[in-house]
Amino acid sequence: MPTQPKLTRFNQNVMSKYQIYNSIFMTLPFDTTRKTGALLPLFHETCQKGFANKDNPTTIVETFFKKYQARRSPQSQINLLFRFIQYIERQVVLFDAIEDAAFPMVNNMDGIGTLRSLKESVSADNKMETLQKYLEEFKVRIVLTAHPTQFYPGSVLGIITDLTEAIRENDLLRINDLLAQLGKTPFFKHKKPSPYDEAVSLIWYLENVFYKSFGTIYDYIQQNIFDGKHIENDIINIGFWPGGDRDGNPFVTPEITLKVANRLRATVIKNYYRDARRLRRKLTFEGVEERIVVLETELWKIIVNKNSNLTAESFASELMVIKDVIVREHQSLYVNEVNSLLNKIHLFGFHFANLDIRQDSRKHAQFFNDMVNALIDSGSSIFPKNYHDLSEKEQVKILSKVKGEVDLSLIKDEETLKALKTMKAIKTIQGTNGEKAANRYIISNNQTTLHVMQLFAMLKLVAFQDELTVDVGPLFETITDLENAPAVMEELYTNPEYAAHLKSRGNRQTIMLGFSDGTKDGGYLMANWAIYKAKENLTRVSREYGIKVIFFDGRGGPPARGGGKTHNFYASLGPTIEDKEVQLTIQGQTISSNFGTLESSQYNLEQLISSGIHNSLSDSDLSMLPENRDVMTDLSERSYKTYSDFKAHPKFISYLEHMSTLKYYAKTNIGSRPSKRGKAKGLVFEDLRAIPFVGSWSQLKQNVPGFFGVGTALKHYEDTGEFEKVQRLFKTSDFFKTLIENSMMSLSKSFFDLTRYMAEDAEYGEFWTIIHAEYETSKRLILKLTGYKELMQEEPAGRASIAVRESIVLPLLTIQQYALKKIQELEKAGVEPDDEQMKIFASMVTRSLFGNINASRNSA
Repeated sequence: MPTQPKLTRFNQNVMSKYQIYNSIFMTLPFDTTRKTGALLPLFHETCQKGFANKDNPTTIVETFFKKYQARRSPQSQINLLFRFIQYIERQVVLFDAIEDAAFPMVNNMDGIGTLRSLKESVSADNKMETLQKYLEEFKVRIVLTAHPTQFYPGSVLGIITDLTEAIRENDLLRINDLLAQLGKTPFFKHKKPSPYDEAVSLIWYLENVFYKSFGTIYDYIQQNIFDGKHIENDIINIGFWPGGDRDGNPFVTPEITLKVANRLRATVIKNYYRDARRLRRKLTFEGVEERIVVLETELWKIIVNKNSNLTAESFASELMVIKDVIVREHQSLYVNEVNSLLNKIHLFGFHFANLDIRQDSRKHAQFFNDMVNALIDSGSSIFPKNYHDLSEKEQVKILSKVKGEVDLSLIKDEETLKALKTMKAIKTIQGTNGEKAANRYIISNNQTTLHVMQLFAMLKLVAFQDELTVDVGPLFETITDLENAPAVMEELYTNPEYAAHLKSRGNRQTIMLGFSDGTKDGGYLMANWAIYKAKENLTRVSREYGIKVIFFDGRGGPPARGGGKTHNFYASLGPTIEDKEVQLTIQGQTISSNFGTLESSQYNLEQLISSGIHNSLSDSDLSMLPENRDVMTDLSERSYKTYSDFKAHPKFISYLEHMSTLKYYAKTNIGSRPSKRGKAKGLVFEDLRAIPFVGSWSQLKQNVPGFFGVGTALKHYEDTGEFEKVQRLFKTSDFFKTLIENSMMSLSKSFFDLTRYMAEDAEYGEFWTIIHAEYETSKRLILKLTGYKELMQEEPAGRASIAVRESIVLPLLTIQQYALKKIQELEKAGVEPDDEQMKIFASMVTRSLFGNINASRNSA
């Protein structure tokens, strides 16, 4: 039977089931739910008709109450709107669970981009040896960040997991119970989570999803590509930021970092213990049973905090002995199960995930100077008394050769002491969990060589006097920093002491490149092109000095911040960019949507592995043609100019402050860190975090970071009669094609009818019109560029999913805008902020954030 088109599979397995199960949800025996379920379709219809008539959200809400609920009191109307919000949140959960359950039916688990497909095509081309050689050094690392874009509390995530399973099994009674449970389970968090809470939430994915999916993928590679032989390379691993990412989060302490590392170790050992128990039931043979019992006992001792000498190395070593006995004496019975556990130990050790530490360079400078002053005041000879008067070059020279040990009792500043104790914590974690457990320190907002060397010196003086077993990874974020990055790295590569450190680390240098602040700083096209060029230049300079550069991308989740179809992006890079490792951040709801189930996790990991390998095995030359580079540079510069002018508009900041949901993000209690960096009372652009910034545009359904400037840049080529140049770029550059496809996703999730009323606003009307005009230009010219009749034409199932999600939250968006408009009216009327009405509508805005972001899956 032939495979049906993906859209058909989506309609059959997702749409049909959603309609059935949503109708069950509507008839649940709760008074509030039943009444809400009956009225919501009427409100939804009123919203659709209202926006089609170009009505504003206030008119739509008032029309609904006038037509269907005329007798309700004002308080009763408010209560119903809050119930609509709660109901829609749960509809989104239901749709998530149905899509997750249908994932293996909608997506071809053996199709293009999967390992099976890769193996078959490589075998057909007689390139198996080439693939083996490549996999011996190629790696993929997905790094889970603590960035707050996951609006589901743990209890709701548990319901989604159970609901997904029940839907997959068509267990109607269980589905009914779970929908009822969902109706009664609160979504709102009354207090912010601690960084440790965030870590525990994400460790759930490690324990229940990644442990299995990573193991399955690695087993497949070993058995089917390496014919069962041992592979030294781990190929796939997990990075982890919760509990280690201090950038802008004062609540991450050294104690939290140690506690998270311990939790990671305890969790992976629990998983090993479960596997060992299962093995014990099977390995009942002479010469084997007693050995597996000993291992199980030792693992249990660690779990209950009793003394055990078991290490990851001795665990693996003993399993190898068991495997040899089984092969030699027991006809290899259950050898695959033993081998699978061995592979997991190879992948996860006793650390489970690589815990990164991250802090801002400006903070490091503050801590470093404080430490130097304390040492000089104490009479220490580590630094000369005139250190602060020296030039940057002279300071770097001193830092390169620095020797000694800092007595932390000399440090009086609490913040500095925490930072230095964190460096000691890294050493402690390496001692208990192994070096891989914590061996990378990221410097965000890195601008100079001095920034790297300050951290280099602190690590050595505080904890690593004998040997520095930590990789220092500069993160270049802004457009200027990306341009300066190659010169900074060349200074480091030519520094004898730093070069010696790199040599001891296998001549590998991790460099992180951030989409978040790059996009906020330079706009969509310029940020992406600046990173592409920085990667080329950093590859060139690194190769020149014999260094293997590893690029770590701060891609996040939303298309506007580099997310979107991630595997397409990695498959589009040419030979001028080092590609032996793929490393990227994923966050919040992108973790649950792309990696939340065993099937989606395995599928998306395989896509990443295949896309990374694609460049090396492909016979096609992905290098960008010289004429394409000229067009790409010109497009980026024109887009940058347009975006910079827009950002400099006098209404830019106040529009976000007064017309968007920006200031409500901090009230959602979804993340442990503050929603802005600085302490300024007013809103300052530089202090804005990328997630609330991108998320606020998403809530407005304007998605500015994903398209602004693209249309104007393309229009220049249309106006000058040279549009075929950009069309040629689209057809011949996979990199540009991927950028445009991600921009189409941002445009698809925009809905300007929602905020059309702003065009009439005396203060912000002109500003709204600028955004809308750029949207229309971008949409029109992207369709002209691609030859498509509609956005995302080549991804009908993806487009259908977005359409359903946007339809589900249409009433929610309407309520949010209605509440924002009420707040604006109250503010203009001069009502005090503590007014009861103000509080109610502010609460309505905050509560409506949840469902909107969850429905978008990758918009913040």
